[in-house]
Parts: sequence; structure tokens; C-alpha cells
Amino acid sequence: MRDYDEITAFLGEWGPYQMFVFFVLSLSIFPNGFCGMSFVFVGDVPEHRCSIPRNLNLSEAWLNRTIPLEQERGKLQYSKCRRYRLDVIVNLSETFPEPDSFNMSEVEQEPCLDGWEYSKDQYISTIVSEWDLVCNNGWKGPFSMSVFFLGVLVGSLISGQLSDRFGRKVVLFGTMAVQTGFSMLQVFSPTWEIFCFLNFLVGVGQISNYVAAFVLGSEVLGKSLRVIYSTVGIGISYAFGYMVLPLVAYFIRSWWALLFTLSVPGLLYIPLWWFVHESPRWLLSKGRVTEAEATLRFMAKKNNVTPPAVLFSNLELEDLEAKREISYTIIHLVKTHNIRAITVICLLVWMIMAIGYFGLSLSTPNLHGDAYLNCFFSAAIEVPAYIAAWLFLQRFSRRFSLSGSFSLGGVVLFFIQLIPSNFSAFATVLVMIGKFGATSAFAIVYVYTAELYPTVVRNMGVGVSSVGCRFGAIISPYIFYLGVHYEFLPFILIGSLTVFTAILVLFLPETLNIPLPETIDQMQEIKGFKCRSTLRNHEQFCKNGTTREPVMMVHKKEEI
Repeated sequence: MRDYDEITAFLGEWGPYQMFVFFVLSLSIFPNGFCGMSFVFVGDVPEHRCSIPRNLNLSEAWLNRTIPLEQERGKLQYSKCRRYRLDVIVNLSETFPEPDSFNMSEVEQEPCLDGWEYSKDQYISTIVSEWDLVCNNGWKGPFSMSVFFLGVLVGSLISGQLSDRFGRKVVLFGTMAVQTGFSMLQVFSPTWEIFCFLNFLVGVGQISNYVAAFVLGSEVLGKSLRVIYSTVGIGISYAFGYMVLPLVAYFIRSWWALLFTLSVPGLLYIPLWWFVHESPRWLLSKGRVTEAEATLRFMAKKNNVTPPAVLFSNLELEDLEAKREISYTIIHLVKTHNIRAITVICLLVWMIMAIGYFGLSLSTPNLHGDAYLNCFFSAAIEVPAYIAAWLFLQRFSRRFSLSGSFSLGGVVLFFIQLIPSNFSAFATVLVMIGKFGATSAFAIVYVYTAELYPTVVRNMGVGVSSVGCRFGAIISPYIFYLGVHYEFLPFILIGSLTVFTAILVLFLPETLNIPLPETIDQMQEIKGFKCRSTLRNHEQFCKNGTTREPVMMVHKKEEI
């Protein structure tokens, strides 16, 4: 019985149609880079201090002394959340013409009862200055981004089911419309609560668009192109979109104008609806054989090849129909000891990977130096990272490629706390190296996870692992919020978790040059667990995590 790749081998691997699909679907990921990371500037916290009413009868000297000085990160700075009691200050100004003649530490303090004044040096406005998301409301800033990742989580849960039911193409363009439309509506948010709700919907659309493009490209392109498509193709397109973000944000300093400008390019993808075709694999899985044949013959025409007179034999069509009747549920991901262990490890790996990647990406405004340059460097480092991931997957084992990426990304973060303040540029370099490792791991883990699971539950396994990734993304905005307690705590935490993950990955079986398992019984055993034997076709197969070698039948009672 031929598989799909064998049936469609007449199309060739890299014809004009495959080139078109490769570049168009990669290009569809471009807006995800700047829409997903726009919060770096939209939600940044400008310098601020308590607002002082101008109708007070105070001299300029006394106005400058209404805000107490506090020690923050080794520097003496004006308090951002407290001021001296204004009624006491007014009385003191009448008694002491010069504030230097009075000890201000004796004056009682109060919160910013009249709001805040925000510096306009870097931003005209952000959502923080728009809705006063500082001090007691400081948690709302990271929460706004967590809501976006909560939408990403929901999108991860439903995108696969929607794609399986309605088709890859419909979900791809539908979710692109959701992402673009609600990004535009965010501009008109009257309150922070409505902004968060719309941000949630943008997150739903963004990940669903990414997953649909990933699946559609993987199903249309041949085996030799899938790895480079999933790493270099969509990865570099995402990175280029990410690199555009600081360039646009540099010239547009208002949050609502920035969001609107970044959402407009999504409208340019509307005409592609008439050029991108549905996945023939999906059409066959739904029994729509006539449409699948028509699509394959169209692809052959574009590639200037002659298709066979009969694409699918009656026996192959019967086999496809039989496979459609077999259903698998999420229970099958934890049904046996082996697949349960792999599922748990994958969940942890994906979750910690997301904490590291998004934590470092969202931290660029907190780094020393220009925020726009730091963001650009953080995006640009992803290009060589995706290329490195592709090269690793071509030349080295999956397990050690992923573990090595995690190790590189985690170890360098421990050294940031050792860098003197006058060498801040070197600390930024270490963060970029950490981002390089996290990005490489992100690209590798998609391919590796898909190879670990058998065909019957592969999409489900990757989808559940992706859910763990979204939980990590939800947590990530608060990782760097911990920096208010200790500046280097976020880097220490991310570094520790990443190194732990590098060790955890070594327990997974290797998949390089190993045939993809079709059934759960054919899965490799996880390393560190006892090798179990199964008898099939008068042969005993011992799965030791690296090979499946047939051995002679041993007739021992305890083995039978």
C-alpha cells in the first residue's frame, strides 16, 4: 500500500508550485512577528512621578521637593508612587521660604492621589500612561500581555480542531482576518478592560494563523522541504516581521497609532485567497477525493509534469476510508507508561522554553541602552538562530541539538549578574546569546516533538505540547516583573529552568534517521526506562531509544 508521499511523487520536490506555496505561506507569518511583540513598546512603562496640582501656592523650590527620593537599583531617584502630604507642604512653605532649611524625612507621605505625570522623552503615550497602570495597578501591565497569551492558549486548543473540521485554508485566512480586525479595533478601546478583551481575541487569531500555515505547508510540501520550511521558512519570516517592529515604533511613539499601523499590512493578504489551495491530504481525510484529485492535477500543471491517469486505486481509497473510521482521543497520550512519560516531558520542555523565549523577548526595554536597538538586535538574532536550528537538524541528533541549544541559552544568563554596570553593553550581548539559544530550541522542538509521536496521534501530541508552551507564555510577562525585587532575579530564574530542561531532554529517545512510528506500539522507549519486548511476526523487537533491532526468538517461559 502506497503512502501519500509515494502517490504524489510525480509532482517532484521543488517545482514552481512548491516554491509558490513555500514563500506565500512563509510570508503569511510576517505580521505575526510585529503583532505578537508590539507590546514591547505598546505596554512599556515610561518614567513617571506623582502629579502635583498647579493651583497650589508653592514656589518652584517647594514644588521640586514634594516628591521624596528613594533608593532604586543602587541609585537615588524620585519616588514613582509616593509624595509628601501636600497640606503639610503648603503649611511648611509658609513657615520656611526655602525647603533646604527643613528636614523632609519628618514629613508624612501619601500615595499619588492626583494621578501621575509621565515623561514624553521616549513615548507620546502607552497603555500604561493611558490608563495609569503603575504602582498599585502595576500588575495590570504584565496582565495585559498574559491575556494575549491566554488567547494564544485558547487558539492552540481550538485551531487544530477547527483546521481538521473546516480545512487548513479556511482557518488560515479566517484567523488572519481575526488578528487584523481586532488589532484595528484595539485602537478604539475606551477602557483597559476592553483593550484586554480585544488583546485576547488577537492572541486567538495569531496562533491559529501560525499553526494553520505550519500544517498546510507541511502537508503540501515534500519530505525534503518540511524541515527547512518549519525552521528557516516560517521562522525567518517571523523574525523579519519582528525586526520591522522597532523600526516602525521608532517613528510612531503613540500606542494607538502604532497598533493601527502594524495591523494594516494584514489587509494585503486578502487576494491570496484565490491563489492558495486546500491541502489535498486534508481533502482525502474527509473523503473529498474528487477535489483532492483536481488540486493535485492543478499542482502538476503548474509544475509542468504529466500526472498518472489514475491517482488513487480502489484499494487505496478503501484504506483511506478505513483509517477515517478509527478515532483517537487525548487519553491515548497517557494510555501507556512510555507515551505518558514522553507527554509529561514534552509539556515541561515546551513550557520552560516559552518562559525563556518570551521572557527574554519582552525584557528588551529593561536592558541598558536604546530600547529600539535592543529590540532590533533581539529580533535580528533570530535569523541566524533559525538557520543554526536547520543545520543542527541536518547534521546532528535531535536530542543533543535541542539540549545544546537549551544549555547555551541558559548558562550565559548566569553571568549577567557578574557584569559591572559600566559594561552594560556586554550584558546585552549575553542576553542576545541567551535569546539565540532559546530561538534555536523553539525551532528544533517542533520537528523533534512531531517525530516522537506516532502518526495516529501526532497532531494531537504536538497540540498538547503547544498548550504547555502557552502556559509558559502566560507566565513570562511576570518573570521580569520580579526584577523590581532584585534586578538579576529574572535572569537567574530563566537560566536555572533552561539548564534543567537541557538535562530533561536527554531522557527522550533519539529520532534522527529513525522511521516515523505509525502506531503507539511502534514508539521508541524513553531513555532510562526498562526495555520491554514485544513479539510480532515471529520476531522480537527491543526498543532501546536509538534502534529497533530484530533478534532471534528466545523461548523462555517468563518472556512468553
